[in-house]
Amino acid sequence: MLVTACVYWPGLSGGWLFDDYPNIVDNHGVQPDHASVAMLTRAALSSPSSQFKRPLSSLTFAANYLAAGLDPFWMKATNLLIHLLNGALVFALSRRLLRCASRDAPGDPAREAVLAGLIAAAWLLLPVNLTGVLYVVQRMESLANLFVLMGLLGYVAGRQRMLEGRTTSGLWLCCASVIAGTAIGLTAKETAAMLPLYAALAEWVLFDFRDRQRRRSLPVLGLFVVTLLLPLVLGLAWLLPGLLQPATWATRDFTLRTRLLSEARIVSDYIGWTLAPTPGDLSFYHDDFHVSQGWLQPWTTLPSALLLVSLGWMAVRLRRRYPLASLGIALFLGCHLLTGTILPLELIYEHRNYFASFGLLLAVIPALAAMPAPARPAFALTRRTLLGALLAWWALLTAMTAQAWGNPLSLAVELADRAPHSPRAQYELGRTYIIYSRYDPESRFTRLAYAPLERAMKLPDSSILPEQALIFMNSRMHLPIKDAWWDSLIGKLRARKPGVQDESSLAALTQCARDGHCPLPTEKMVAAFQAAISHAAPSPRLLSSYGDYAWNILKDHELAFRMAKAASAADPREPAYRITLAREALALDQVSEARIQIRELEKLDVAGSLDADIHELTAELPASH
Repeated sequence: MLVTACVYWPGLSGGWLFDDYPNIVDNHGVQPDHASVAMLTRAALSSPSSQFKRPLSSLTFAANYLAAGLDPFWMKATNLLIHLLNGALVFALSRRLLRCASRDAPGDPAREAVLAGLIAAAWLLLPVNLTGVLYVVQRMESLANLFVLMGLLGYVAGRQRMLEGRTTSGLWLCCASVIAGTAIGLTAKETAAMLPLYAALAEWVLFDFRDRQRRRSLPVLGLFVVTLLLPLVLGLAWLLPGLLQPATWATRDFTLRTRLLSEARIVSDYIGWTLAPTPGDLSFYHDDFHVSQGWLQPWTTLPSALLLVSLGWMAVRLRRRYPLASLGIALFLGCHLLTGTILPLELIYEHRNYFASFGLLLAVIPALAAMPAPARPAFALTRRTLLGALLAWWALLTAMTAQAWGNPLSLAVELADRAPHSPRAQYELGRTYIIYSRYDPESRFTRLAYAPLERAMKLPDSSILPEQALIFMNSRMHLPIKDAWWDSLIGKLRARKPGVQDESSLAALTQCARDGHCPLPTEKMVAAFQAAISHAAPSPRLLSSYGDYAWNILKDHELAFRMAKAASAADPREPAYRITLAREALALDQVSEARIQIRELEKLDVAGSLDADIHELTAELPASH
């Protein structure tokens, strides 16, 4: 743990990155003025990452803000603390799993301690887990897994009690661990929903669903019916109708079929990224990945799928003789069932291996440690030498990457070098140069910004972020804006339905124009918005941005009001859209509409989180009403 802290320490001085901005920096909900119930409730419900809001994670961001303001150092330091706590839990869990895996033979406590220590040390230092620490917003992942690990540890401990004859207390511990661990973990991130599956896999490999007398344990089976089988059936019944609709995949560059084909390659790649990573593998941005169009397009798709099937077969075959290897493989594959199958999420993220990497280490480390030494000591020495080399490489690569994360410019340069064909990596390098230029036309950083942004603009499948950055920068500096930038931006919006990055780009240009920093040509902006909303079912965020531009820049209040109503109708549970609609209704003397919105806001007012807005709107109502 001390070595891990030293390895990560240089990275704590870095800045914000990517999704940190919408979730923390630009999210005023997690920046409360004081610690009141209303303020904290508003913080808890402020996350734009998920419709489930992830309130516990948001509350920890708010607590950091109350303690130290918007300082990324303390946010990252908190993440490091959570990572170290998770490392301690990995050690404790590994030790118990090693003890259970010894079956009926008594284990060697010293050997179990050393092996558990090696697994925990390796997991703490794995380069693939770095984004769970230094990428602030992924506290959501590490915090959720804090409760997953506690829940799994409690379940294994409870089952040990049951086999020792303390059936009642053991069963209560199993139930409480799985249910509470899942419930609390879900408030940090939805990945905690996998805890019952992990517990079921541990049960299948180590305990075989049997009691002390080797009979089927009905209470244990009942626990998994309630916590795993029923939620699985209900979840699939809820999700599948939508997933089978083409509109669900309209904003993605993959379908359900091509996603499943692609994930075979991705999950197979995760194995290499975890055990034998290179800097090019862990490039953070993976938007240069080419989606699989068939079993042999590219040809690696079919071998990757066969590899995953083979691993599943190995997990079954090794269950009796090598239970830890079997469990480790099962946990790795099980972890990716949520994010690597049917849900229309982005295809690749390194932090998705935060728990899955533990499974791989559980399967690999005991074999490489060769404890106790077999009859052929030379072979044991070879395996231990390989393990030592891997530990050294993992620590070195994590330390090198953490060093780059310690400075925004060095990180942008490093990630752009690691992923030269990634639009996001090139855009982020250009954006960082813009920040360092301080909007000075004579700065050398201004000149450096153009090349990566124009390179990103021309890369396949890039969003309009590069065009937006070029237009934003030159407009702020009162430099000429190329028509080619506008043509590319509008052309991309017309060609495909806007994604989240496209919507953010239009919102950023709108904000700059509204603040008076960007004298943008209105005909170009209107053409961009019209191209964006020309697709079926435009998002409420996009409609709201267009309404913002129409109200504040075009002064077309009728258009703005129409967009505000459409945004509120598209997402009736979002208070921000109703607040905007109510304010515009009051300004247009549509008092009855304003009253309707105020009543709807009162229904959405949880623990007083909207009291201030409701009071302000009510005070503006005419006395006669």
